[in-house]
Amino acid sequence: MDASSAYQDSLPVSSDQLLSHLDKAGLSYNRIDHIPLRTVADSKQVRDGFLSAAEGGGHIKNLYLRDKKKQNYLVVLQEDAELDLKFVAEKIGASRLSFGSADRLLENLGVRPGAVTPLSMINGVHKEVQLFIDASLQAKKLVYMHPLVNDRTLGMSPANLEAFLTALGAEYHWIDFSE
Repeated sequence: MDASSAYQDSLPVSSDQLLSHLDKAGLSYNRIDHIPLRTVADSKQVRDGFLSAAEGGGHIKNLYLRDKKKQNYLVVLQEDAELDLKFVAEKIGASRLSFGSADRLLENLGVRPGAVTPLSMINGVHKEVQLFIDASLQAKKLVYMHPLVNDRTLGMSPANLEAFLTALGAEYHWIDFSE
């Protein structure tokens, strides 16, 4: 199965259920529907309706990682951030990070590859996933993220993202990932 909304009913929490949750909580967002986007390179091809980085758009990449102690992490970075797992491990206080498998991703965050998102903490909070978000995203007008599927994107203010995470009881940390 792919990570599009066509298969959302096979997820622990569907994208539609997530959107309903956000609406009931009074958390505003902008929704943009588009072709399925699996990578940052894919997303750079679809930017109609999105704020550019210069306009305050926070375009991100999401890393589902595990350490040697089998602790799960979700790390949210600016889309063009250089990736050095040793550096990330040092910043978040983990040891020997590696990417989690697709099966573990579905089990712990309730999403498939290509749809990883901070909003997947709606599932991750119950699996003790630790969330680390690039602190530079706090200054953005909107942070763009998938709502558990990769053919939709939501633009949410950092304050509304924090409100969502806090209401879930999710532990999250804003980290300065600059060197």
